[in-house]
Amino acid sequence: MRVQRIVLAWGMCASLAGCGSWFEYDKPTAEKQREQKERDERTREEVARATENAKPKLQEAGRTVGAAARSAAETARATAEGVREGWNRGKSGTVDLNSANQAELVGLPGISSLDARNIIASRPYRSAHDVVSRGVLTEEQYKKIADSVVAR
Repeated sequence: MRVQRIVLAWGMCASLAGCGSWFEYDKPTAEKQREQKERDERTREEVARATENAKPKLQEAGRTVGAAARSAAETARATAEGVREGWNRGKSGTVDLNSANQAELVGLPGISSLDARNIIASRPYRSAHDVVSRGVLTEEQYKKIADSVVAR
């Protein structure tokens, strides 16, 4: 806290001969406390006003960040699926829908664990396209795996 002092000089000899007396007078403690309280109140009010003004912008920024996070998560999922599909495309041979285990089926592009369980539960198949005609997979899902599957 900055102490304000009032300096009083007695006599003109202080400036001429250096023999003057100097006295310092401190403000009473109650007055200092009142001034500090006023400064604290002004600061509190300024911060409250600034926060009130910034609130709509902060809320909008929060919504924007949330939307960006959702978009990033969707992109990450699509990327992971693309990596898995690309990895599996390099495999030689085909997967037999009538004998493949769940892990082999999940290794096919766009096939989830649930899809693999449904494929297994709906066996046997006369043709690979039976997975579509029986409603196990959609036509779009089948197109992704058509070159990789057979039904023997």
